[in-house]
Amino acid sequence: MIQLKDIQILSQLRKNSRKSLTQLSRETKVPVSTLYDKLKGYRGKIIKKFTALLDFKVFDFDTRATIVIKVDHMGKEALRKHLERHSRVNSLYRINNGFDFMVEGLFCNVKELEDFLDELETTYDVIATKVYHMIDDIKREAFLENLLEVKK
Repeated sequence: MIQLKDIQILSQLRKNSRKSLTQLSRETKVPVSTLYDKLKGYRGKIIKKFTALLDFKVFDFDTRATIVIKVDHMGKEALRKHLERHSRVNSLYRINNGFDFMVEGLFCNVKELEDFLDELETTYDVIATKVYHMIDDIKREAFLENLLEVKK
């Protein structure tokens, strides 16, 4: 079971994973040596991947969309492999409630998104899609911070 101190440490890392151990120690009141050991233990277990949140518009990817896809059972695996390799797919999830996959895709413009959807529909046995354009990030990656507020 995860302890409150672990949540505090991980919450601080999610805010800024480049904080020094000294800075992290000051903010969490956990000794540097303990932090070092904890971080070593977190790698590969609790911390799956170190990454950066990017502003994709800087790279001219002005269209971001979440797409849910329902595909014929026989074509599910082929579509999955295609989506895993596709350069415009940022995140891919297997979902339920009438759909099979949820894709977060990044595109230069709406036409590129439409071409992507056309390719899926003509190449794979896609039964249905729903597209949700992401207009603005309101809140991202704040789960542990909110959890700490609940636990207090």
